[in-house]
Amino acid sequence: MQAIDALLSRHSARALTEPAPDAGALELIFASAVRAPDHGRLRPWRFVLVAGGARERLGELLAAHLARTHEKPSAEALERERQKAYRAPLVVAVAAHVHPAVVKIPSVEQLLSAGAAAHAMMLAAAALGFGAMWKTGAAAYDPQVRAGLGLEPEDAIVGFLYVGTEAQPAAPAASREWRDLVRVLAWARGEPSARRAGTRADAACRGASGRFPADGSRIMRDLPHCRVSMP
Repeated sequence: MQAIDALLSRHSARALTEPAPDAGALELIFASAVRAPDHGRLRPWRFVLVAGGARERLGELLAAHLARTHEKPSAEALERERQKAYRAPLVVAVAAHVHPAVVKIPSVEQLLSAGAAAHAMMLAAAALGFGAMWKTGAAAYDPQVRAGLGLEPEDAIVGFLYVGTEAQPAAPAASREWRDLVRVLAWARGEPSARRAGTRADAACRGASGRFPADGSRIMRDLPHCRVSMP
């Protein structure tokens, strides 16, 4: 699978079953995870694998969280929490070991690095023929759940990755249109190259402001002649 194909076809699985990735596949998945951007080379990533009978322990942690945070939850509600641990044959808790004392690198960047690692893991799993879904929920941010998974107080869970073999076709994709999400900064003449280019570059720079046009190639062709005009 080409990298661009993995990116453009990424989706969350609807249902997962056996088999889970074997040891060789997991090595590739985690090797992909630690290629995530890492400002300061802090290596903030932490991973907890939950498989087989260990899923019962995860299920009990989820049920205990519900019991602590809700008044008299029903037996059915508690069982639903327990069953979340069995959504897939393998669950990976992905966390960031946040270093608040490292002033140069804000905590949010360390969290984003762990999120990028989780995304890389989903892409790697798909490239190897597996499916994955990324879940959180209130339990992911609970200190007792975190401790129950063997994580440290400085660790912050960014998600539970459920990994296995897809048991159902993917759900219809939501809109992947991106043009309405992109804005192009206003540009103005100023660089020597723009002055040499004359009126053509000037018109292109003025037209580069606002929404990304359907003909994006024109904008990308003309932007080198322009500079950012800050408000």
